[in-house]
Amino acid sequence: MKKTCIAIILAAVISVSATAFAAPAVKRSDYFITVLTGPSSGIYFPIGGAFATFLGSIGYDTSATATGATAENINALLTGQGEMAIAMADSVIQAIEAFGAFEGKKPATDLRAMMGLWPNYCQIVTTADSGIKKFEDMKGKRVGVGAPNSGVELNARMMFEAHGMTYGDCKVDYLNYGEAIDQMKNGLCDVAFVTSGLGNATILELGTSKKISFVPVEGEALKKLIEKYPFYIEATIPKEIYKSDNDTTTAAVMNIMLVSKSLPNEVVYDLLENIYSLAGLDAIQASHATAKANITPGTALRGIEGTSVLLHDGAAQYYKDKGVTE
Repeated sequence: MKKTCIAIILAAVISVSATAFAAPAVKRSDYFITVLTGPSSGIYFPIGGAFATFLGSIGYDTSATATGATAENINALLTGQGEMAIAMADSVIQAIEAFGAFEGKKPATDLRAMMGLWPNYCQIVTTADSGIKKFEDMKGKRVGVGAPNSGVELNARMMFEAHGMTYGDCKVDYLNYGEAIDQMKNGLCDVAFVTSGLGNATILELGTSKKISFVPVEGEALKKLIEKYPFYIEATIPKEIYKSDNDTTTAAVMNIMLVSKSLPNEVVYDLLENIYSLAGLDAIQASHATAKANITPGTALRGIEGTSVLLHDGAAQYYKDKGVTE
């Protein structure tokens, strides 16, 4: 069966039964599922919380934990501090292949994926009165690049590289984007890197007191970025989202749901069977507009297929049984 039929096949499977299916071998109450999310100010938190709440409703013991997001989630999953974790695919690949922020570390070959989620847009936020129109205009400015080694900060580092710049060209603060945007409100920061789904709450809040503008990633810099790091894709921030003056070209990278390698195959199979039921999709999509637009059968393998990221054996069996993979 062709992999391009993912959306059609899974949609058909889901439409057959509007209720969640229980894998007979799974006694759900025996398993505690901690979902590692992100900062409470970001998009990972409500969507990850919706996963935990739904899985709790079908009998698993669950919790959702606020974290520093991708890098922290990867490390926590590898050290047994969670069973599911949201992470950006680029950081996962770096951890598996031990490059970038994970240079010199042992390759994280135990990481396993369960499903694709939604694209994170690299949103380089400034204000209309900052005078910053292009990436090079950030030279000498106060820039919040994200918490050290976070997914946001890894993206920022690559963006600087693609533009032939370094952190030394700016006055860099290692602030998470919630902190950086708070500083922007007070005139203490000029630019904040926000890698997130569109409609980010902190950016929307900034827009209530400031006229928002975005620094584009485009042209040769974007081409260089994608050529060196093919997990990036070209994307657009529509002006309607934040009431900015123009659409903005930028880069995006997929988020994926990681799952502990130690979870039994039948449990991961059961998780997917229920998440992709109508009840599961309704519950998760209701958590955020980004989830509604992107967490669908068609995103099941986005950010995973064709990369060094391996599926958990239980997930691989699920997709094979549904005819998604051969």
